[in-house]
Amino acid sequence: SEPPGALKLRGKGRLAARLVPPAWRAIGPGWDATVEEVDAQELVASSRISLNGWLGPPWLKEGWFHAYLLLAGTVSDAAAKRNAEALYQRLVTGAYEGETERIGLERKLVALLGVGCERVILGYTARREYFNNSDYSEGIENIGFDSHTGLNSPIFVRTVKLKDFLWNGWLRLGVETKARAAWNPLGGFTDATGRLIWAAVGDPGQFPAPYNSSWVPNRVTSTVTAGGSPPGGLEVPEDALLPEPGTGLLRPVGPGKTASAKVLYRVLAAPFHDKTPMAVADALYPFSFAYRSHDPLIDASTALAREWLAGVKVLRLEQDIKDLHDKQLAFQVQIIEVYVKHTLADPRQIAAVAPPWSTLPWNLIVLMEEAVKRGFAAFSEDEAKRRGLPWLDLVRDQRLREHLAALVEEFGREGYVPPSLRGLVTPEQARARWAALKQFHAAHRHFLVTNGPYRLHQWSPSSVVLQAFRDFSYPLGFGSFNQYPIPRRAYVAKLELRGDRLEVRADEILERQVLQRPHR
Repeated sequence: SEPPGALKLRGKGRLAARLVPPAWRAIGPGWDATVEEVDAQELVASSRISLNGWLGPPWLKEGWFHAYLLLAGTVSDAAAKRNAEALYQRLVTGAYEGETERIGLERKLVALLGVGCERVILGYTARREYFNNSDYSEGIENIGFDSHTGLNSPIFVRTVKLKDFLWNGWLRLGVETKARAAWNPLGGFTDATGRLIWAAVGDPGQFPAPYNSSWVPNRVTSTVTAGGSPPGGLEVPEDALLPEPGTGLLRPVGPGKTASAKVLYRVLAAPFHDKTPMAVADALYPFSFAYRSHDPLIDASTALAREWLAGVKVLRLEQDIKDLHDKQLAFQVQIIEVYVKHTLADPRQIAAVAPPWSTLPWNLIVLMEEAVKRGFAAFSEDEAKRRGLPWLDLVRDQRLREHLAALVEEFGREGYVPPSLRGLVTPEQARARWAALKQFHAAHRHFLVTNGPYRLHQWSPSSVVLQAFRDFSYPLGFGSFNQYPIPRRAYVAKLELRGDRLEVRADEILERQVLQRPHR
């Protein structure tokens, strides 16, 4: 019996069998087999980037990628292993001509991974998730979910609505396991509870599409231009910036540099929860951060961005005006070009590699970096264990918060600007940032400042309370993602053979209740 309004997240995932030893034909004495249950989310956990506003890799939900993670480590045939790795590299660098060749490479990769019998997929289990669909006040509706992660996903918290008390009610969510991971957006939030909190508090530039392997624009929209012929022949402007390896200093790329694609981003800026405005420095600082070594987990998470990035160029700032009945609202939009070295078949996957976006203010990232550098904590769990340090937690570690508060005081006095942002941020602007962070900590008792749709309000060992962030400065209006909860129910209506072609007609039924409201 589930309590009213409760949401239980249950995970089973994939079922596979691993045969041990490799001489599996020896039936009888000496033959052995191990049956394993592999959770789908645990399978991709080491590859998922929950780094600030980046959630890649772009192929995170592709079936061939899951097959590679599940089977590549057990292939014993040397030739098959080499060929599989070569196919994998072609897929992750876009080294193919068009959609047809890409699909062929995927099929070949999966076939190669399944040649041996070291690990054999026996079947799959379904994951059930429960929600309250009652007609009274605690029931919920308009539920978007991810085809892999279910309700523990960014799309869920951006679509779900209470049936009553839409603006002043309580949405109660339950997670099956206790919160274990540290609450920091650069190497924490790695358990189920953390992922749910970060999906609500953070605001990624893009997030995985709920029903396919593409991506949904959130705080950045994009237009992709491929390099054309020859591949990689797109010229990168000399004044485009590229972080310097090791230091992260933003240097001009110089003459003669080329790329395979250009992504033009429209970045929807808005104030952070400490009331400081999002600036170009906030969008650029994650690139600088990715080019400095901090922690093995972060280094691995940012490797794709370093491999792909060819240059970043800030073009201009624009203003969007939205009419809201009797008033007009102005929103700042940053227009930024990002040049990348590779292409993929899906333009949205290209745009998801390294968008110019941060859901954290630049000074909060600097604060965490300094805490790690001075030995107060470590970004990731593994590094914390290796160094014998606390796992960096911006909320629940009182001693660390005291260290962070002292650093904020120090940096505020001197107007500290990190070397990679000098020229983009003045000392006066930096002092205003540090002062706002100090005031936020005094008011809320934590340092988890974001620009997301929810704000952390209260917490205990068994519960967390988030407040909806309702402010006209937030650029995404109510109902921005309402198309995603519409159920997709398609069926084959007609099959017709025409020569060497089979034509399939698919009809789709859309069901949605529309509430009509009379106009005055």
